[in-house]
Amino acid sequence: MILPTEKELREALARFAQARIEHDVHPTGSTSRALEDATYTLCVMTGARTIEQALSAADALLEEHAGRTPSAQDTEALAA
Repeated sequence: MILPTEKELREALARFAQARIEHDVHPTGSTSRALEDATYTLCVMTGARTIEQALSAADALLEEHAGRTPSAQDTEALAA
C-alpha cells in the first residue's frame, strides 16, 4: 500500500467531515453520493474496509507523520 502524505490524508478527512455534516443536516441524493465518495476515498487511502477502520487508520497514520522528521520530498511538497 502506498502511504498518503499528511496533507493528502488531512484533505480527505476534511472532505469526509464536510460531506458527513452536509448529509446529516440536509440529506439529498447529492450529499449521499458525496459522502459515499469521501468514504470510499478514505477507505482506499488507508486500506480499510469500513469507515470506522479508515478513521482509526487515518489517526494512526497522522500520529506516524507527527512522530517523524520531514524528508526532502515532504519539504519540497510543502514549498509548492
